[in-house]
Amino acid sequence: MDITFGTDGWRAVLDKDFTGVNVERVTLAIGKYIADNFGFCKPILIGYDPRNKADEFSALCAELLKGKGFNVLYSSRVVPTPILAYNALIQNACAIMFTASHNPPEYLGMKFIPDYAGPATSDITDEIVKNIDIEFPGSDSSGTMHKIDFGAKYNKHIEELIDFDTIRKLKTNIVFDGLYSASIGYFDELLNQHRIKFSTLHMYHDNEFGGGMPDPKPRFLKELIETVKKMPNAIGLANDGDADRFGVINENGEYVSPNEIIAILLKHLKERGIDGSVVKTVGSSLLIDRVAAKLGINVIETAVGFKHVGEAMRKNKVIIGGEESGGLSIQGHIPEKDGLLANLLVLETMASTEKSLVELQEDLYKLAGCKFYTDRIDLKLDSQEEIRPILERVKLLQNIGGYKVTSIDTKDGVKLMLGDTAKILVRPSGTEPLLRIYFETDSQKCLEDLKEKFEI
Repeated sequence: MDITFGTDGWRAVLDKDFTGVNVERVTLAIGKYIADNFGFCKPILIGYDPRNKADEFSALCAELLKGKGFNVLYSSRVVPTPILAYNALIQNACAIMFTASHNPPEYLGMKFIPDYAGPATSDITDEIVKNIDIEFPGSDSSGTMHKIDFGAKYNKHIEELIDFDTIRKLKTNIVFDGLYSASIGYFDELLNQHRIKFSTLHMYHDNEFGGGMPDPKPRFLKELIETVKKMPNAIGLANDGDADRFGVINENGEYVSPNEIIAILLKHLKERGIDGSVVKTVGSSLLIDRVAAKLGINVIETAVGFKHVGEAMRKNKVIIGGEESGGLSIQGHIPEKDGLLANLLVLETMASTEKSLVELQEDLYKLAGCKFYTDRIDLKLDSQEEIRPILERVKLLQNIGGYKVTSIDTKDGVKLMLGDTAKILVRPSGTEPLLRIYFETDSQKCLEDLKEKFEI
């Protein structure tokens, strides 16, 4: 079968396409990339999340690379992606993470993490794909493999970024939903180490993820939402399968969108004295633009996918970079999304301002001058060939109903701006003949109006 790398690695259905044969093909292609670009002296870190057979396939990968002459550091337990990535940075190593992130339980995947500790950019994954099935003789020297716990060095680093003493003063009840994910044994460990009280749900690894998905969105956080609603003055926190994404529930039991969290944290970090730009994707909310403008912060906009956000963070001085799907990182950390860090920053912001999450949201709307409303429609097509003609037609639109198109952006699909408080983004899914159509405005009425009048 053909191996393709998406926005964050190669993923496939376990025991169908994700097999030992294909894992060996991808492993050796990555090994060839590392040998060609860095030599065999480059250490390789290997980790895995709680998914079915992730430990088995990661062990196979480790043995293959050791056999080719590499020095391999293999995680002694389930590990979050951001923790593996941070260790790659401090050890000047490359890393391979076995995870399918927030995908359904039947999936498994491999992420390649270069030594800069962020998602591999397209030029890197393109080279890896070209290496597949090319003979790779390996080194004349013998490789080594050592098991290691990657948590301690990450924890020490996080203590330099987060004010745990301030969080300890927080009066809010914290509920952490382990969601059967890789964050178990890490996020709770950090809170315990700093004597921060919290309650928990689903604190064990289950490769079926409790019959749901390891995706910290409302439909998979129902028990957390109900717990928060029943508990006085409480918030809920969760992460996805490999803990690089976050999900936050406020005191009313409402899901707080990643866009709002990024904007809240941008304001908090600016007030902490951190300077720089904010990086967001073309799919992220106009709320972030409005808040950044009010704070005098430059906005850098990228295509969708954290590999683009991470690349911008490596090239610019950035306060925070984030995406609408629930990933963020900050200045002084790695250019990779980190759900553990995001959760801790939410707690720090609440504690330092002595405000509830609901109050922080209200402050955000006041600062922006409005609240934004969003929706998305998926348009299924018969073939990939239909995509380009539709996008070309969208680029020619000058008004939608009574709304005038004021600017057009084509860095990822087509984004139509309708003034500074409304937009429509049309972009292909990248994996199937499907167009995703995003709507955002400053009123529910306008949102419904645009959805009704937009035709392609």
